[in-house]
Amino acid sequence: MAEAVQAYYAGREPFGAEGDFTTAPEISQMFGELLGLWAAQTWQQMGRPEPVLLAELGPGRGTLMADALRAARLLPDFTRALRLHLVETSPRLRARQATALAPATPAWHDHLDSLPTGPMLLFANEFFDALPIRQFVRAEGGWHERMVGLDDQEGFRFVLAPEASPVAPLLPPAAAAAPPGSIVEVSPAGRAIAAALAARLCRNGGAALIIDYGPPASGIGDSLQAVKAHRFQPVLSDPGDADLTAHVDFAALSRAAQDAGARVFGPLPQGAFLQRLGIAARAERLRRRATDQAAV
Repeated sequence: MAEAVQAYYAGREPFGAEGDFTTAPEISQMFGELLGLWAAQTWQQMGRPEPVLLAELGPGRGTLMADALRAARLLPDFTRALRLHLVETSPRLRARQATALAPATPAWHDHLDSLPTGPMLLFANEFFDALPIRQFVRAEGGWHERMVGLDDQEGFRFVLAPEASPVAPLLPPAAAAAPPGSIVEVSPAGRAIAAALAARLCRNGGAALIIDYGPPASGIGDSLQAVKAHRFQPVLSDPGDADLTAHVDFAALSRAAQDAGARVFGPLPQGAFLQRLGIAARAERLRRRATDQAAV
């Protein structure tokens, strides 16, 4: 599934009105600007280390980071200290990022573990929801993994593995009382990245800001969905040509980070987080400066 995700992003323009979905940075410049101010403030609280890595996992078209860097110019010392690093595997998106972020001379990486050592501030906006998941279904004999097979017409369909999986110790506490037919999702890739990121921050210092969609507590349920041209569609109907996502288990990410030694704050609803960063004041300032048509 990891290869399919990479091919999906490498082979098309998935963002915006002409793509399959729209992210917050594509809607308003305020989102990235506030994250840039968060990074500058956090850098000051870290003791103003120089240099400091400013990194992003899955930067898309570079829109968020371009807005963040523009806001960060309010603190020139931070701008001078930062070194921009992007974790991106798609050559097509790297080219878009190179254009959007040329003044900051970014460096690219295929993996988190190739980032240079040193204090780091990292953004991961709608990154974890695109990572592969595994689903397990409660049957009479235990939890069976949900897999993909073929139907009578050679089309894809979901099937259950014939043998029960020894995965029960990895499932959230809510799974213990789940009735037959219940579905539980786990993201081994998400947990591994959260643990690796936490371990790195513990060694070198810094902070990571993870923004995504999902419940604050681990639970049960099927959240896997496919979106194409801004419309939901059956998950298996158009493999490789639709955006596949699943809700992020923030509690599982938190446990992985804490087990690696990091301190975790949140999760906090995105609206509340942006309000605390001052989005209302920023919106009012932009409205006063905008034309009547743009302000509507």
